[in-house]
Amino acid sequence: MVVHREIVTAMRQLGDKFPVVVLTGPRQSGKTTLLKAMFYDYRYVSLEDPDMRIFAESDPRGFLKQYDKYIIFDEIQRVPHLFSYIQSIVDDSGIMGQFIFSGSQNFHLMQNITQSLAGRVAIFRLFPFDFKELKRAGLLQNDYTTHLLKGFYPAIYNRKIKPADFYSNYIETYVQRDVSELLAIQDMSLFKKFLSLCATRAGQILNMSSLAKESGISVPTVKAWLSALENSYVVFLLQPYYKNFSKRITKSPKLYFYDTGLLCNLLRINNVSKIKNQALKGALFENMIVSEYVKKKYHQNARQTDLWFWRDSHGNEVDLLLEKPQETEIVEIKATQTVMPDLFKGLNYYAALETEIKLTKTLIYGGSERQERSVAQVVPWNEVSV
Repeated sequence: MVVHREIVTAMRQLGDKFPVVVLTGPRQSGKTTLLKAMFYDYRYVSLEDPDMRIFAESDPRGFLKQYDKYIIFDEIQRVPHLFSYIQSIVDDSGIMGQFIFSGSQNFHLMQNITQSLAGRVAIFRLFPFDFKELKRAGLLQNDYTTHLLKGFYPAIYNRKIKPADFYSNYIETYVQRDVSELLAIQDMSLFKKFLSLCATRAGQILNMSSLAKESGISVPTVKAWLSALENSYVVFLLQPYYKNFSKRITKSPKLYFYDTGLLCNLLRINNVSKIKNQALKGALFENMIVSEYVKKKYHQNARQTDLWFWRDSHGNEVDLLLEKPQETEIVEIKATQTVMPDLFKGLNYYAALETEIKLTKTLIYGGSERQERSVAQVVPWNEVSV
């Protein structure tokens, strides 16, 4: 089944204005499929191929003479010294869209781009399917708990792989491999324990000291391992909004997973009934919605929208704050399907403090009916937009 990817529109708008287009994102998110379909007239070269990689490493000039115009280089970060040679080629040619790069190892990819190709690159990030993509393809279910468990990776929908089979293999073949390329981890079983403990903290304020103690590692190691997971597009940290309304504000980030299917697998949740009876249901739903906002931001190339959360020392909180050029949207996220007055408490509290900026208040909930209330707009979970 072909699923139209939202990011195509943004890539077409900028693809002919830069000599190099870069598409990054987690492994198995559909980057290669998208690039081959979108740039069907480009030659495709995978630097995962050992023969190609040896050629590129041993004779970069000879390699690029064969592949110097309208080329897709997949996993190009594996041959870092190509970047300097490509800089000279694009500067001399002046051809827009001459090279397309893709890669799933964000740290090495971006490090080489900033060193050699700054100002010459349009960068895009492709994540697993978002709600709109699934809805357009007729794959979005009415019950969000189904998607909490399945997650959003294309293979689960295109190849009908069971989530338990996909995610257990994904952790073994991709997550551990990417992390191992960034860190010299001596004890992989200890890292797996750390990853599972991260899952128990999804949607929570991150306490690195507590995580380090429970994992049996040091705080610097926690920071290094979290950074590796971020660069492999497994987790992300949502930073707090620091505007101080004469109160003490939380300054630690919240931890989220990019995909709830992976998160459920790490939590050993293997069927929908466990989610419905699960104390973590609210956290899983919040994780899915926050991740959806992040995916939308990148798939729509909404670079001027910044995402935060806000919380003070008394526990007053806004789950998500979208800072836009003309206004700020504050969002409350609740898994319930019933809208009760107390769900708006956090939004109202924040709105009473903020008197300088135009605010839009939104409640995202687990139901299916959109409502325009005087206190806030009530939006079903499957209609999230940035």
